[in-house]
Amino acid sequence: MEQERLRGWIAGRLDRPDLVIEEMRPLGGGSIQENRLVRCRFGGEQRGFVLRMDAPATIASSRSRAEEFRILEAVWEAGVRVPEPVGFCADPAVIGAPFALMGLVEGVGLGPRIAKDLTLGGDRERLTEALGRELARIHAALDPRAVPASLAFLGAPDPDPARAEIARLRENLDGIGARRPAIEWGLRWGERRAPACAAPTLVHRDFRTGNYMVDETGLTAVLDWEFAGWGDPAQDLGWFCAACWRFGRPDLEAGGIGSRAAFYRGYAEAGGRPIDPQSVAYWEVMAHLRWAVIALEQGARHVSGREFSLELALTGRMVPELERAILRATAPAAWS
Repeated sequence: MEQERLRGWIAGRLDRPDLVIEEMRPLGGGSIQENRLVRCRFGGEQRGFVLRMDAPATIASSRSRAEEFRILEAVWEAGVRVPEPVGFCADPAVIGAPFALMGLVEGVGLGPRIAKDLTLGGDRERLTEALGRELARIHAALDPRAVPASLAFLGAPDPDPARAEIARLRENLDGIGARRPAIEWGLRWGERRAPACAAPTLVHRDFRTGNYMVDETGLTAVLDWEFAGWGDPAQDLGWFCAACWRFGRPDLEAGGIGSRAAFYRGYAEAGGRPIDPQSVAYWEVMAHLRWAVIALEQGARHVSGREFSLELALTGRMVPELERAILRATAPAAWS
């Protein structure tokens, strides 16, 4: 029985032979990976975990669960506010696929709810500053010149992160056979405007409202490390501030929750890299391009028949709106 095999694995990992699984159920909110809540009891104590495994179909740019877990371990050790990494199981015989297990963090992670429910996150400007500080810690978490063997899969940083990103996006488009002239136009714009990056860092590459958790008082954890790798730190700043991730609050430029000034202030106070507004603006345009490609990949998961999902189908339908934003941002009059 799957649950008994899982119980045995967790009990062995924690060295608690008396461990009992009291509840196991799917968790919502994961659009690329499958997450399950696992509540256990041992020694009179109840503890919650999140089990994370591949969904039936995924997208090309997502890391494996093993790689994501190793990154989570590294940033946890560096003091980034993330769920505790408990263990990784490579044996598909346990539950049918490899999986990562991490500690359960209480809070809400749904982006639209965080943006609209002002009872969450405490003071919004303080929350925005806290997110800036957390991002600075991420960018300082690893030294590309001294990477542990467990992270050898990261390879060496590309000296031209912007053009490397464009190459990945083109490869992903080709991988699903998508022909989108507006996106190709935007990618060409990105090539011509690509900023230099003096010192690539670890970047989350999906740092946005919807990928962190808050309770009534503030930030509790940064989630979803499946895209992390070396890159331009301005990419994370641009992704967080991009209009496509403001959830109906265009006036709140930092993730739909606060001011850009507060986000930048927190980032700078925690020792973040000097901020070049033009580079951040570039990466905000690139955020729309990358989100459009990911949305196409999500829609393709549904259309392929590998994973029927209304959410995936609707995500694929978002692309024309993103393309309009791309065309507005890259109009020739805006190139000067």
